[in-house]
Amino acid sequence: MTERFCCMVMRINIDCNGCYRKVRRALLDIHEFDTHLIEKKQCRVSVYGKFIPQDIAIKIRKKTNRRVEILEIQEFSINNEQSHEEKPLMICASSCKNLESNQNQIATCVTCT
Repeated sequence: MTERFCCMVMRINIDCNGCYRKVRRALLDIHEFDTHLIEKKQCRVSVYGKFIPQDIAIKIRKKTNRRVEILEIQEFSINNEQSHEEKPLMICASSCKNLESNQNQIATCVTCT
């Protein structure tokens, strides 16, 4: 049996500490995540777990009342042999200049688990 895990990088406008707390609470209320990373200065949020990326973006949008832009989604398959297969699903055209930093975030996200 194959399980699908996703790693998603989003851009959410985080202006102040109140916005940061609102995003953090919304992420903690969603139980599909294994781990998450909030980068306040870059206004980026990375999440890793077993979920449907579009549904999670909609949930975060409803809970925080903030615009959520999906920058990158990667899907990982974990077989019984524990092998990793990376399949990039979507990369936003506006984030091509930041692709190198996004891959570092994905690598960090994968190594945390």
